[in-house]
Amino acid sequence: MSQLPNIDGFDVKAAVARMLGEPELWWQALAVFDTHFGDWDSSWQAGLGDISLERCKVHSLRSAAANIGAVRLALDAEMLENFLLTRANEAATPFAEGLRRQLQHEYELARAGARLALATRPAVAH
Repeated sequence: MSQLPNIDGFDVKAAVARMLGEPELWWQALAVFDTHFGDWDSSWQAGLGDISLERCKVHSLRSAAANIGAVRLALDAEMLENFLLTRANEAATPFAEGLRRQLQHEYELARAGARLALATRPAVAH
């Protein structure tokens, strides 16, 4: 079994457990997250103003974050997604902007943690 990293804001062990206890599946999911969500914030920012599009982008991030065990990122995305779903008419308020700033911050932390884990991954013995 490959050694699992300790990434702030992640529950890697729980994520691996959901992946049939196979660490290699988690590493693959982490690499997919890094590749497919690497410029997520740019895409998200470009969609601001279209509540439906923003909610869809936030939902995608939430799902991917939950998959890899990025629990804080998933929670922040869920909070913004639910806010946009239930209070769309308040999407331009300071409260909504605070949720967006928090999500952006947590995204940056999770992305950096994922990149560091991938860059320092121990070699897999064959």
